[in-house]
This record gives sequence, C-alpha cells and structure tokens, in this order.
Amino acid sequence: METKILEIAERIKGLRELEELTCDQMAAATNVSYEDYISYENGKSDFNFTFLYKCAKALGVDIVELLTGENPKLSFYSIVRRNEGFDIKRREGFVYEHVNYLFGNKAAEAFIVTAPYREEEQDAPIHLSTHAGQELDYILSGQLKVQLEDHTEILGEGDTLYYDSGRGHGMIAYGGADCKFLAVVLRKLEEE
Repeated sequence: METKILEIAERIKGLRELEELTCDQMAAATNVSYEDYISYENGKSDFNFTFLYKCAKALGVDIVELLTGENPKLSFYSIVRRNEGFDIKRREGFVYEHVNYLFGNKAAEAFIVTAPYREEEQDAPIHLSTHAGQELDYILSGQLKVQLEDHTEILGEGDTLYYDSGRGHGMIAYGGADCKFLAVVLRKLEEE
C-alpha cells in the first residue's frame, strides 16, 4: 500500500486514540461500516474525500492536518498561486487542488476540482455521497452532470450550483471533455 495512505491512516488512528473515540464511534461519524473503517485506519484502503472530511470533523482537526501532519497557521489571509494548491487525489481520477490549505480555522474548504470525462460513466448511476454543511460549485470549464438525490442537472462554464451537502449528491464530467470547477465546502451552520 502507498506510503502516503499509511501515514494518513496512522494519523487518523493516533488522533482517534488521543480523543478517546472507539472505532465504532468513528465508523458512525464517517458513515461507513465498522469493517470499512478498520480497513481505512489500517491503511488497507485508499480514502475518498468525504471520508477524510468527516474524519477531520469528528477528530476536531483541519483536513490538511490529516493529510500532512501539519496544522495550517495563517489567520489573516493566504495566497495560493495558480497550480500551487495542495493536491488531494482521493477519488478515482478526480484531482482536488486545495486552494486555502494554508489558512487555519477555516469556515470553508476550497478546491479546484478536475473531474475526468469517462465514457463508461455517462449512462451508469452516479454514486451519491453526503457530508454536513453546504457546498458551492462554480464551473470553470467543461460540463458537469450532477445528481442531487432524484434531480439531475447539467452545468456548463459559468454556472453555479449551491446545495445542502447533507443530502445525496454526486457528479461526473459530461459532454466529452474533463470538467474543472471551483468547489467550496462550507461547515454546517451552528444552531444558536
């Protein structure tokens, strides 16, 4: 198994133990089976973004800390130049370039996402995932086919989608080419 996966798995296990959480509690928090959670924590399975996002939330850390072992420190502003974001390859073929990874205590996670066009996905059901909060997706180039529970939308360059990410959502590149979009994942609003 890839060294990076093992390092992330070790950080997850160490943080879980520090927080005195059981594997059952983490499985519930990440919405995976106990067996799948154990496989992730032992570095036997690669991670997807949703799992990492939910893990970071449950452990009370920034997702960047899970991925790198370092906690972002900037608190006033940060600049990430073109193509210098922190690359996260956590879904088959998708590339997530984290563009606010240097900023600590973020209210949102921002990514430039490249979704690969795959002919075999065009007529297949789209896998849906959920995570707490809300999300904004702005299409930079190409087209994106988005499944929002039982609604399907085709987005093109310049289109924006904002939705409750706690409900089922999934997406694939559409129209014969890769799709690049800005994804901003916002934390769940706290109840007053």
